[in-house]
Amino acid sequence: MNNMVTGRRKVGLWLIGARGGIATCVALGLSALRRGLIDSTGLVTALPEFQKLGLVPWGDWVLGGHEIRSTHLLDEAQDFARTNRTFDSEFVESLRSELEDVETRIRPGTVSGASPIITGLTGPEVPKNESPGEAVTRIRDDLESFRRKNELDHVVVVNVASTEPPVDAEKFPTRYDEFEAQLQRSPEGWLPPSALYAIAAMQAGCSYVNFTPSLGCNLPALDELARLQKVAYMGCDGKTGETLLKTVLAPMFRARNLRVLSWVGHNIFGNLDGKILDTPSHKQSKVATKDRVLAEILGYKPATVVTIEYLEDLGDWKTAWDHVHFSGFLGVPMVLQVIWQGCDSILAAPLVLDLARLTERAVRSGHVGLMPFLACFFKSPHGTKEHDFGKQFAQLMSWVDGLIAGGG
Repeated sequence: MNNMVTGRRKVGLWLIGARGGIATCVALGLSALRRGLIDSTGLVTALPEFQKLGLVPWGDWVLGGHEIRSTHLLDEAQDFARTNRTFDSEFVESLRSELEDVETRIRPGTVSGASPIITGLTGPEVPKNESPGEAVTRIRDDLESFRRKNELDHVVVVNVASTEPPVDAEKFPTRYDEFEAQLQRSPEGWLPPSALYAIAAMQAGCSYVNFTPSLGCNLPALDELARLQKVAYMGCDGKTGETLLKTVLAPMFRARNLRVLSWVGHNIFGNLDGKILDTPSHKQSKVATKDRVLAEILGYKPATVVTIEYLEDLGDWKTAWDHVHFSGFLGVPMVLQVIWQGCDSILAAPLVLDLARLTERAVRSGHVGLMPFLACFFKSPHGTKEHDFGKQFAQLMSWVDGLIAGGG
C-alpha cells in the first residue's frame, strides 16, 4: 500500500561497510528490536524525552549497504559471536532470515582513492581502477534503486567503514560547480572513498552521517550540495568510549578549577578497524579526533598522549586506560585513573540507529545542511566547537523540545 495512503513513513538505512562489526551489530539489533527479542538499553532515542518526537518505528526501517569484502552478513555475525562472546550463536541463528534478507540489499562498494591496506581487502566483485566520477555514478544508482524498489520516503546513509588517512580539505574547490567539474575529469585517487559516498548520497537526495574520522562530508562544496539537494548531514567520528569519558570528566576539572597537567590515554583492541588503525597514516586520523577535545573544554592544552594499539586476541573488546595528573589547592598534585572496557561495535551500533532516526526526523521537519544539535554523538562534531558532553546533550534536548512544541 502506498505510504501516502497509510500515513506511515518507510525509511532506508544504508551502511557503508555493511558487513563490518558495527554494521553487523546494527543489523542484529534492528532485527531483534522488531521481533521484541531485546529491550532498548543503549538507545538514546528510547529515553522518555524523545517519546513525543514521532520517530519512525523500527519496523518501518529497511537496511542495505555497500561493502568491499567478499563475505556474508550471517557468517560475520556468527564469527562476531564466536570471537567476542557477546551473544550466542543460537541468537544469531534465530535472526537468520532477517540477516539473509539484508544480504540481498548489499552492493559492491568502491576503493577508488583508497589506501593499499584497504584495497587489499577487496573482493573480486568490486570494480578496479574506477575513476571518482564513475564511482559516484555507480553508488548513486545503487542508492536510487534501493529507494525505488523498497518504496522509501527517505534514505539515511551512514559511514561505518574503516578509518582513512587524513586528507587536506583545503586543496579542493569550495564551490560545488567547480568541484563537480574537477570530480568528473580527475583520475583515481583524487578523493577518498568516504567523500565519494557522501557525494553520491547527496546527489541521490539521501542524508549522510559520517560515523568515522575520515573526510566524508567535511568539504565546503558538499555543504553547498546538501543545500541544493535539501538533505541533512553530520559527522564526524562516533563518540562511544574513552573520548566520551573525556568530554564528561574534563568539564568537572574545569568547573572545580583543578588544573590538568597531563592526560594520557592508552587504547588497545583487536577488531578489523584496529588492524587498519595499526597503519600509521590511518591511525593519525583517529588520534587527532581523540586528542583535540581537551583544549576546547579546558581552555588550555595540557600535555597529552593518545595511543591506539592493535592486539588481535582482544577482538572487538576495547580497553582504554586514562591517567590524569592534575594540580589542586596549594599546588598539590593528584591523580585520577579510569579504565573503560567495552565491546566497541556493541557501543556504536545503537548510536548509529539513533543517528538514523534523528536525521530522518530532522529532514521531515524541513532541516537542511549541518545538524550541530547531534554533536553529543561525535568526537569531532562539525559545525560546533562545543565538546562538553553535558552541554552537547542539552543542545540536543533543546532541538527536541523545540520540535515537540512547534509540532514540526
